Amino acid sequence: MAAPADKREWRCRIESVVDPSKALGIATPPLRSLAKRFRKKGDVESFFRSLPHEFYEETKIHAFIINDLRDFNRCVDEVERLLPHIDNWGVCDQLSPKIFVRQNEKLLPLIQRWMASGHAYTCRFGMLMLMTHFLDSCFRPEFLRWVATTDNRDEYYVRMMQAWFFATALAKQWDAALPFIAERRLPEWVHRKTIQKACESRRISDERKMFLKTFR
Repeated sequence: MAAPADKREWRCRIESVVDPSKALGIATPPLRSLAKRFRKKGDVESFFRSLPHEFYEETKIHAFIINDLRDFNRCVDEVERLLPHIDNWGVCDQLSPKIFVRQNEKLLPLIQRWMASGHAYTCRFGMLMLMTHFLDSCFRPEFLRWVATTDNRDEYYVRMMQAWFFATALAKQWDAALPFIAERRLPEWVHRKTIQKACESRRISDERKMFLKTFR
């Protein structure tokens, strides 16, 4: 059942839905529940083959079903089938397969390929997976360079993801990430947005936030 027009328009605006006429305005929690029920009782294979979907919410449900696939190769195939049809961050940022956890050697070359894509949301997804799985014990300093030099830098939601990545890196890998700010290695807009996001983070100390502000 579609939400009232004002709520639908609001949700489309905040989630960057390109065509509001293709959205019903349904909130995320009910969609997760629908995905769970459909995964158990629906014709998932037929649904996967029905791309592109008519409604934004169908694409989101598609992402939620992929998130629970238990076979790595099958999951990658379905991710790559869906990515070209993603045109908003609302779906992109909800696509986070559980099977990708602890699959670093298999996942890393895929991330590089996704980040090199000319499709903005495929590129964003690649950076999101790098941030999700490779900023802790599996971190390598070269990952920062990958994000700093990615293509599609003129795409707003790619630049936002770069800033989000570096703000998170400052929280988790301060010593490695700080030179990218101190030496202004990022595009100017990304540089400023990174500092803003880092200063809004609860994971960075007030002392470090004050220091970051000196590089504005």
